[in-house]
Amino acid sequence: MIVNFAERAHNHNWELDPVIRSLLDTDFYKLLMLQFIWKHYPKTRVSFSLFNRTASVRLADMFHREELIHQMEHARRLRFRRSELVWLAGNTFYGRRGIFEPAFLEWLERDFRLSDYELSIGDGQFDLTFDGLWTETTMWELYALSILDELKTRSGLKKLSEFGLDILYARAKTKLWNKIERLRGVPCLAVADFGTRRRHSFLWQEYVVHAMAENLGSAFTGTSNAFLAHKHDLEAIGTNAHEIPMVLAALAPDDDALRASQYHVLELWQATYEGALRIMLPDTFGTTQFLENAPDWAADWTGQRIDSKNPYVAGDEYIDWLKARDRDPQSKLIIVSDALDVDDILGLHAYFGGAPARGVTTHTLVNDFRSAADFHDPQKWTPGRRIRFSAGWGTFLTNDFRGCDPAGGTDFDPISLICKVSTADGKPAVKLSDNYAKALGTPSEIERYRRVFGTKGMSNIPVIT
Repeated sequence: MIVNFAERAHNHNWELDPVIRSLLDTDFYKLLMLQFIWKHYPKTRVSFSLFNRTASVRLADMFHREELIHQMEHARRLRFRRSELVWLAGNTFYGRRGIFEPAFLEWLERDFRLSDYELSIGDGQFDLTFDGLWTETTMWELYALSILDELKTRSGLKKLSEFGLDILYARAKTKLWNKIERLRGVPCLAVADFGTRRRHSFLWQEYVVHAMAENLGSAFTGTSNAFLAHKHDLEAIGTNAHEIPMVLAALAPDDDALRASQYHVLELWQATYEGALRIMLPDTFGTTQFLENAPDWAADWTGQRIDSKNPYVAGDEYIDWLKARDRDPQSKLIIVSDALDVDDILGLHAYFGGAPARGVTTHTLVNDFRSAADFHDPQKWTPGRRIRFSAGWGTFLTNDFRGCDPAGGTDFDPISLICKVSTADGKPAVKLSDNYAKALGTPSEIERYRRVFGTKGMSNIPVIT
């Protein structure tokens, strides 16, 4: 896939180039969750709010409010195309055909609409909220983040000459290739693109996904971006996110129901989906308490996604939990997805996918596995899988332009931008996370949730992306 990024950026008419080209340009799990919401909570009203955790980057000073509105209004006018609905209806996802119900697909075509939004500016930041039926607000999360990230990128591109743009993308391509080269040939590797929400641009994500597919072979398992999966005949990857347990917790009438809500989510999800789609996300209110109090049948799920906890610690915790319940960890899967880069992927793959022959500790593991050749070296590597490991590679796959700006600036560095549930039927929503720094919600509700769920196993970890 040859793209002259410099020429396109230099000569393109930005006003005619929409950021969101299709309603499929979202993470696949949003579509799975949308069907879940449509099926179980069609009348629930939910608000989403934008948060820029990198407060030093003043987005509202980088591009005009009108540019954001233009892109948001374009997204609101989009409708699912017939070819996209045919793909959703007829394609095989996770080994299953017909994962989307015909009635749901009819609703997508006939009735699906994005909610209205409220936009204001304060202290250099956009204050953006979406309020309405859950079915109308949930999809805004990915569209809004993609729009804001790409408008930030475009504001930086406008400052560069065509030669400067050439240098920017030449450096980024070199950086990408260096990462891919280190992963080529690593046995039993499993890496997927999870980079839609933090991407540099749509075109760059498409370029990256194509490069991964061309050069990593079966080690590249697919992309979370449904549009790119559809367009390039790739596996669509994704299951669920923190959004559902946050909403169900907010709807709980008392503390006992609040504590039980995290398992009610599992019951409803497995009634809707089966097999490989049963991936737990236990860190919404703390992984340790979730596992300690989980019903025994939860150990029959396919695996879990590790988001906000140290993945080495979280993976070991899950393995021990499975063993205590007489389940074979080697038949289960962990998906790690928080702020990964190539060193993390190689280190985690070595730690969970086999045993370092020289007794290397977790802290020095990465330094001993610098290239794919090291994984073929019997002096360094003894295959012996402890649990299946898969990497969901996000920000540092689709938006690693650090050090690439020929002007020496940081305009293209990724930022930590999130769009999360803030209320459900008027009640405040909370996410505790395994990382204190990632807690979301009003201070009084965060305090209440910590009283109900406890804080065992939580820690303070710097938020990178």
